[in-house]
Amino acid sequence: MCLGVPGKVLSLEPNSVGMTMGKVSFGGVVKEVCLAYVPEAQVDDYVIVHAGFALNKLDEAEANEVFEALRELGEVMELEEPHALH
Repeated sequence: MCLGVPGKVLSLEPNSVGMTMGKVSFGGVVKEVCLAYVPEAQVDDYVIVHAGFALNKLDEAEANEVFEALRELGEVMELEEPHALH
């Protein structure tokens, strides 16, 4: 299963071959991401990232919905993990 994760664009930087790269924050963890597929992305925009590539933009409300779903999934997984170990 592939998972695209939302992140907030902190900066935009062209690389040596002219593709736009950027620093993207995922809940405080900052990674360098290729933004070539979303040329309209600007600082403070939210993007969905998979395998180091931003695939599309989304608004802050949509990003927050995904963050909430991931938090709930994490809580559910935490509840299920001890049972899986037995």
